Amino acid sequence: MSKSAHARETLVLGLPLIGSHLAQMALHVTDTVMVGWYGVVSLAAVVLGASSFFIVFVVGSGFAKAVMPMVASALGRDDETQVRRDTRMGIWLSILYGLVVYPLFWWSEPILLALAQDPEVAALAQDYMRIAGLGMVPALIVTVLQSYLSALHRTQVVLWVTLAAVAVNIGVNWALIFGNAGFPEMGVRGAAVATVVVQVLSLAILGLYAHLLPELRRFHLFQRFWRPDWHAMRQVFRLGLPIGLTGLAEGGMFQASALMMGSIGTVQLAAHGIALEVAALTFMLHVGLSSAATIRIARFDGQGDRVALRQAAQVAVVISLGVALASVVLLLLTPGPIVALFLDLSKAESAAILAYGTVLLGVAALFQLADGTQVMALGLLRGVQDTRVPLILAAVSYWLIGIPCSYLLAFPLGYGGVGLWFGLVIGLFCAAGSLMWRFWRLVR
Repeated sequence: MSKSAHARETLVLGLPLIGSHLAQMALHVTDTVMVGWYGVVSLAAVVLGASSFFIVFVVGSGFAKAVMPMVASALGRDDETQVRRDTRMGIWLSILYGLVVYPLFWWSEPILLALAQDPEVAALAQDYMRIAGLGMVPALIVTVLQSYLSALHRTQVVLWVTLAAVAVNIGVNWALIFGNAGFPEMGVRGAAVATVVVQVLSLAILGLYAHLLPELRRFHLFQRFWRPDWHAMRQVFRLGLPIGLTGLAEGGMFQASALMMGSIGTVQLAAHGIALEVAALTFMLHVGLSSAATIRIARFDGQGDRVALRQAAQVAVVISLGVALASVVLLLLTPGPIVALFLDLSKAESAAILAYGTVLLGVAALFQLADGTQVMALGLLRGVQDTRVPLILAAVSYWLIGIPCSYLLAFPLGYGGVGLWFGLVIGLFCAAGSLMWRFWRLVR
């Protein structure tokens, strides 16, 4: 296969996945905006509750994400029975995980109070999480089905279902948060109900699609669903837990950076939040490409075609690098207008946030190269089902290099928020370099 064919296949797979990841972000944004219209305390509660939900979700989603390379590899070996077994055990583990963690949501108020959160916000956040936590199981199963369908090159349905979820989320939020169209006014509880409705609806649509589509019936995905496959379950667990913990390590690094930035100043924290939102948007481009790379690498790995595997990896890295360079140019040329999109410039503090955010976006340009490369490397390594060593490399880079460098540059050396961001860049570059080295060493 030529490199142009590899590029075409990667983009055909990757573009719908990029769109679905951006749509997933839109779900979060619509919740934040609409609850923000309802009230400041309610917004604080939903931000706290949703971020807590996401941290727990990230760990459990590792099992779902493990399904993607396992299914693609089984397809490469023409082992359709294993496709069904791996996916089914991914669903089993997701259900078990969701049930085990639900008590964290039910008794979340004491936990939040122990973390020195405002009592009123903590109480409202618990109201939110008790309802939203009911959506953990369907949300994880949706992620399993998305991985399964993506590995089968059915990425467009993943995109369209996510876009439909955004529309439903807006409508249910409008009805239940504010009490419109004859529905009760539920505030934060309404936002939580909307989240669960979206997750259950997405599960129903994807489940029916996977079960009823004629081209997919041969996999018999839900046939004798109650029968365990302990070997497949061990494999999904072995591959998936490090994926979840890697996501937790990276998310924790950014949470720690926000706490450090908050100690520098309110303006700096606001600018930090804006810069991270922008970085998260561009990061979704790389996540989609990384998932496409995982599928293609796993398929060639299952076929035992190392030449095609290396070619596909090279092309995916080049595409990701091209996207990163385009992002760098955009951030360096238009930082002010980008930051201004997030601000009401009529407010007194906006000018200071705009100025500081413009500086941080300059550093975020470096961020693109590091973050894009490290997430691509993780995707390539998942394609060859290597997740335990990457977890160690990533955790060391994030927590033993990135966070200490951020603290050293920000505080003892006196570079403040800019120094903090340079520390994050150093950690991400270490992750990118060590993970890429690991992949190419495995497939040489």
